[in-house]
Amino acid sequence: MKTQFNLAALAPSGSADFQSAVSRISNPQTPHKHERHGDLNARPAGSRRYSRLETCATVWRSVLLGWVLLLFTLALQPSTLLAQGSLTPPGPPAPTMKTLQQVEPRVPISSAPFTISQPGSYYLTTNLTVSGGNAITIATNGVTLDLNGFTISSTANPPSGRAVLINAGLRDITIQNGHIRGGVTNNGSGVFSGPGFGDGIYYSGSEPQNVRVSGVSVSGCRYAGIYVGLEASTTVENCVVRTVGGVGIAASIIRGCVALDCGGHAIFGQQVSDSRGESVSSGYGLLAITAQNCYGSSTSGTGLSAYTAQNSYGYSNAGTGLYAYATAIGCYGSSSSGTGLYAGRTAIGCYGESSGGPRGLYAQNAAFCVGKRPSGRAIEAYIANGCWAELGTNLITYKYNMP
Repeated sequence: MKTQFNLAALAPSGSADFQSAVSRISNPQTPHKHERHGDLNARPAGSRRYSRLETCATVWRSVLLGWVLLLFTLALQPSTLLAQGSLTPPGPPAPTMKTLQQVEPRVPISSAPFTISQPGSYYLTTNLTVSGGNAITIATNGVTLDLNGFTISSTANPPSGRAVLINAGLRDITIQNGHIRGGVTNNGSGVFSGPGFGDGIYYSGSEPQNVRVSGVSVSGCRYAGIYVGLEASTTVENCVVRTVGGVGIAASIIRGCVALDCGGHAIFGQQVSDSRGESVSSGYGLLAITAQNCYGSSTSGTGLSAYTAQNSYGYSNAGTGLYAYATAIGCYGSSSSGTGLYAGRTAIGCYGESSGGPRGLYAQNAAFCVGKRPSGRAIEAYIANGCWAELGTNLITYKYNMP
C-alpha cells in the first residue's frame, strides 16, 4: 500500500505560501497561477527538448521533496541530535605496556663473591672487585650472565681464583658483554707476575656443554683468559684477550677473536675463523683443525698450525711459520730460522719464506706456489706445478710448467 504524506499538515498554521509550495511539489500537473495555457512560446507536448525539461523538472521535484521530508523529520525529533551518556572518563588511563622485568625477568648482581644457583638471566649493576677467590660461580644449568658493560677485577696477590667459574658438567651457559681485569704483566721475556685472577673464565671438572661467550675482554690474568673446553659445543666470538700467562682463548668454535701477549697457546680451537693469536713463548700463535682467514705468530713455536689452513698467515721467529698437516690454500708462512710454510700434503697458491731456516716452502704436492730462501732452498716438493723460486734454488722430484 502506498503511503501518502500530508505535508500541509506539518506546516505552521496560516502559512499559505508553504501550503502552496507543497501543493505544487505534490501535484506537478497543477498549473501555477502565473502560467497561461495559451502562451505563444509554449512547446508542443511531443517536442524532444520539452520532454527533457520535463524530466529534469521531475528529478528536481523529487530531490526537493526528499530534503523537505528530512528537515521536518529532524525538527520533530530533536532528542536524536543530543549526545548520549556521560562524557566524564571512568578513571585515569591504565598502563598498556609491560615492564622490562615482565618482558625479560632478570636478577641483578651488585656484589661479589656471588653464586648463581638457580636457572635464569642475571646482570651486573656495577663494577665488582674481589681481593681473592672467585668473583662469580655458576652452579646450575640454563644461565645467562650479562656483565652489562661493567668490569670484574681482582687485587689478589699472588693471583688466584676466577672471575667467572663454571662448575663441572653444566650446560646451556651464556656469558656476554663486559670486562675482566687483573694486574698481571709480562716483563718482556715471557715471565708473568702481579696481582689479579688466576683465570678469566674457566670451568672445573668435566667440560661444560652448549656454552657461548660473546663480547668479553680479558686482561692481566696469571693463567688462562677464556677457557671453556674443546670437545663439547662451546663457542667464543668477538672476544679480546691480552697479557695472560697461559692460554688466551680455548673453545670448540672461535670466531672474530684476538688473543695477544699470551704465555701459552694464544688461540686454541677446532674451527677457528677471522681470528688472530700471538704467543710470546714456545706456544702456538693459533692452533686449530681448520683455520680460515686467520693470523698466528709465535716467538719460538709454530706461528699457525692447522689440519687445513685457508687464506691464513703464520709467522715464527725460531719455529715453522705456518704448518698445515694436510692442505694449505692461499696461505703465507714466514720464519727467521725455521721453515716458512710446511704443507704435509698439498699447497696451492701459497708463499713461503725463510731468512735462515732449511727452506722457504715445503709440500708433497705444490701448485702455483712461490718460495724464498736467500742462498738456500726456496721450494722442496715431490711434485710441483707452475711454481717459482723468488730467491734460492728448488729441490723437486717431478716438476711441470717450470724452468
